[in-house]
Amino acid sequence: MKAVGYIESLPISDERSLFDFETPVPSPGPRDLLVKIAAISVNPVDTKVRLRRQGTPDAPVILGWDAAGIVEAVGAEVTLFKPGDEVFYAGNINRPGTNAEYNLVDERIVGAKPKTLGFAEAAALPLTSITAWEGLFDRLQVPKKGAGGKLLVVGASGGVGSLVTQFARQLTDLTVIGTASRPESRKWVEELGAHAVIDHSKPLSEELARAGLGEVDYVYSLTQTDTHWAEIIKAVRPQGRIALIDDPKSLDALALKGKSLSLHWELMFTRSMFGTPDMIAQHELLSEVSRLVDAGTVRTTLGANYGTINAANLRRAHAAIESGRSIGKIVLEGWG
Repeated sequence: MKAVGYIESLPISDERSLFDFETPVPSPGPRDLLVKIAAISVNPVDTKVRLRRQGTPDAPVILGWDAAGIVEAVGAEVTLFKPGDEVFYAGNINRPGTNAEYNLVDERIVGAKPKTLGFAEAAALPLTSITAWEGLFDRLQVPKKGAGGKLLVVGASGGVGSLVTQFARQLTDLTVIGTASRPESRKWVEELGAHAVIDHSKPLSEELARAGLGEVDYVYSLTQTDTHWAEIIKAVRPQGRIALIDDPKSLDALALKGKSLSLHWELMFTRSMFGTPDMIAQHELLSEVSRLVDAGTVRTTLGANYGTINAANLRRAHAAIESGRSIGKIVLEGWG
């Protein structure tokens, strides 16, 4: 099968940083689906792993943890899907990724693709949907309905932020405040349903005060948390909650003590990495996202389609992610 991978960590401008190659089609284990990949999307985790994990000439690293495709074959113990089913999922970071014509994935972290979306539109959703949903409802424990409060989403125009904004606006009674620093990203966040948008290139607490919003109950910080940390703490009311997904170099945890704030990390790979007893929650979560999309409650966050799946287009996508200026999700579709 065709695949895109790399052997050593290199700048994305180097043609060897990602290259096309051929590798055997894998065979499914007991709970695995063998999926024929139709479309993929690119996430910041792809670029981070590329700079940390090394391959070998016999086993190049295959990145990619977002896909939509068709089930080609199933393992002996699979009960949720059958060959021919259209699916979408984000995979397991400890297994070969979706930048290949065929991919193996445990059925318990797979959802049925939304019927109203094409493969490219669906591929934009899984990883960010899981991260957004788990961060809001499992980590921050935001009530779905019946309770007010305010949520600040730092980095609301990115892939995860685009879903956090939609889930919070559509499924909760929170006042949703997104951050964006450019006119085009601000417009994107407003269109996704944020009640207000503030500029994260300025002090967050001052921006909240200027907008007449005051302190917030929850913060979901998605990017540059170490840069915003002091302002995030200022912005949260006493006994509020903060969730993070990025990799700050350092955080002053003692700064949380005065307000009795709680800090929650979200990593959507935790359930699959550790095979947790509730691993099937991601199947259920993606099934609900699929239903919400088909009902018109949530929309795809596809921001740009970079064409067919190959090394040249993936290098371009990685460069865009590394620039920190992409809006929504970058998707690639089909094999040339």
